[in-house]
Amino acid sequence: MVTFLAGGTGTPKLLDGATEVFDPASVAVVGNTGDDVELGGLLVCPDLDTVLFHGGGVLDRETWWGIDGDTRETNAELLRLADAAGLERGPRYLPAEAQTSGRDIARWRRFSGVAEFMTIGDRDRAVHVTRTSLLDEGRTLTEVTRTLADAFGLEIDLLPMSDDPVATIVRTDEGEMHFQEYWVARRAGPAVEGVEFSGADSADPTPETLAALDDPVVVGPSNPVTSIGPMLAVPGIREALDATPVIAVSPFVEDRVFSGPAAELMRGVGYEASTAGVAEAYPFADAFVLDEADGTDLDRPVVRTDTRMNDPDDARRVARAVDEALREVA
Repeated sequence: MVTFLAGGTGTPKLLDGATEVFDPASVAVVGNTGDDVELGGLLVCPDLDTVLFHGGGVLDRETWWGIDGDTRETNAELLRLADAAGLERGPRYLPAEAQTSGRDIARWRRFSGVAEFMTIGDRDRAVHVTRTSLLDEGRTLTEVTRTLADAFGLEIDLLPMSDDPVATIVRTDEGEMHFQEYWVARRAGPAVEGVEFSGADSADPTPETLAALDDPVVVGPSNPVTSIGPMLAVPGIREALDATPVIAVSPFVEDRVFSGPAAELMRGVGYEASTAGVAEAYPFADAFVLDEADGTDLDRPVVRTDTRMNDPDDARRVARAVDEALREVA
């Protein structure tokens, strides 16, 4: 058995190869839920959904989010209505009192659906309608995620990090904003001054997640701050990682990041934007998989390979390096 921590696109790309190197029935994936938002009354779980759509064979691999070939008629009509009515586009947070009322799973991250700032396809939206409705019927996010995984025919076990709400809030020179506003609406433009995980202190990892973390863990090449950071902020998860073999795949080649805003966020929270900074952020990691061009000298075992992942063959190569590293420390 092996458990992957997933957020963003790095770990889902690794899963292309991991499910061939490892038996899919023995693979669990714990997904970040700090990026989740309630948009127009629907709970959107971007990191869970990327793994869900990937495992179901419907992921849009050009964007690494959403469903391939999805139509966006509802989204287009929302924008047309807003323009016709003279309503401003962009992220529209619900009032402060509305952020902490209603369903618990939506706290700290509630947006109006007017001029929807995240582009959601029509089939994608059906997933959010189903998820939100099942939550309103009284099911937990873990139960709902497993129901959706069954509907998409996943072979792996997909788990949210917690059934409790955690929201990644980025402090910038232009004020505080939810990660989705910072990344999707503002394109990582504002300068990062810090990151906090609202609700993490009172959140609990699920029993299913803690059980999965009893097995060897792979931290994929995801953003250490906003993909893995929310998990580490939940009491009990860091302690679980301390007690089990952990392999981390660096999202950097020395000080060059493969994609996304990881460098800006790492610097914003006080880490060096590099593989060395990732090692500092992951003191629980027993070994690392680094790119063959990465000469960073670490105080832990290192397996090197070409860590670029542009296709399934690349992912299999990196997954084999992960397996080699696991054999060294397990």
